[in-house]
Amino acid sequence: MWRSIASNAMTLLIVAVFLFGGLLLWGQSQYKAPGPLAQAICVKVDRGTNMRAVSAKLESDGAVSSGAILRLAAEYSDRSKDLKAGSYLVPEGATMAEILDIITRGGASTCGTEIVYRIGVNSAQIQVRQLDPATGRFEEMAEFVPGEEETPPVYTQISGQSDTRFRIALAEGVTSWQVVEEMKQVDVLSGEVAELPAEGSLAPDSYEIARGDSRASVIERMQTAQARILAEAWANRADGLPIQTPEEAMTLASIVEKETGVPEERELVASVFVNRLIQGMRLQTDPTVIYGITNGQGVLGRGLRQSELRRETPYNTYVIDGLPPTPIANPGRASIEAALNPAQSDFVFFVADGTGGHAFAATLAEHNENVRRWREIEAQQPSTDQ
Repeated sequence: MWRSIASNAMTLLIVAVFLFGGLLLWGQSQYKAPGPLAQAICVKVDRGTNMRAVSAKLESDGAVSSGAILRLAAEYSDRSKDLKAGSYLVPEGATMAEILDIITRGGASTCGTEIVYRIGVNSAQIQVRQLDPATGRFEEMAEFVPGEEETPPVYTQISGQSDTRFRIALAEGVTSWQVVEEMKQVDVLSGEVAELPAEGSLAPDSYEIARGDSRASVIERMQTAQARILAEAWANRADGLPIQTPEEAMTLASIVEKETGVPEERELVASVFVNRLIQGMRLQTDPTVIYGITNGQGVLGRGLRQSELRRETPYNTYVIDGLPPTPIANPGRASIEAALNPAQSDFVFFVADGTGGHAFAATLAEHNENVRRWREIEAQQPSTDQ
């Protein structure tokens, strides 16, 4: 009888081992197999939550076929306590292995809400937006001008959430004064900027920031990025340019930035100024005169007066020879590269053509004809006078 009992027990043990092994293999296959998600979703991991709650939520959201398998895998790999608070994009068909990596890897949130502080040439705006996981595009929730428009409640709500991302976006052609002034409105930053950054030294781009970052550290990142861009462009510059130093290149690039109507014209605009410098002609460009009046502090908001065009200042390129003493704005990468690799042309004149771009000319006669056409276009436009 004992032999029979032992035999039956052994049989049951073998069956149990096979069942456990089969169950383990099935669990592993489920863990590595494509998941049930038909489209991407955003998964929020709250601070202080645990793997049991997250795995259950993922199962209820249809991201995993079994929250228990995900939880067991996390415990087996010793990652149950590695959850990182934030909002994470889980792509369509993601496996449990991929999802576990996403929610425990850490780093910046990859979806959810974002607040963008946009610093433009003419104004600054704060935009609150949310990523739509299905399309991968941001949907605007609110947009307002700080200091001029009432702060929407959604901004206060979103800015206080732990998984909200923040970024500062600089437009090409902003001045250093504008950047510093508008960064004072970025209430998630701390500290002050002790000294106004040199004009042209800040790279227009989008910078992710974190609550508590110092304004000085963000400025330093912008300066480091611009220095790198200039160094690369200077190393790859064309031969025979009438520019002696990287600083002169940045000054020319800032003029190209302010004079470019459409992106495709940058190299042609640069060629006009390069040709003028080579031929000893004055640059005669309005943006430099305007900078001499405003010192880069805001927008002039009116046309230039004849007395201003005749007045000799370091920035009046109708009066001085060559380049002004400093850049007149912070140019983007494309304008820096255009200044150092201009188009090959004979153009020394350009004027607006009514489309947002310019008509270019190599001779004064051609230029006068382009100006005549522009005057006709101007005359046909409705008056803005009240």
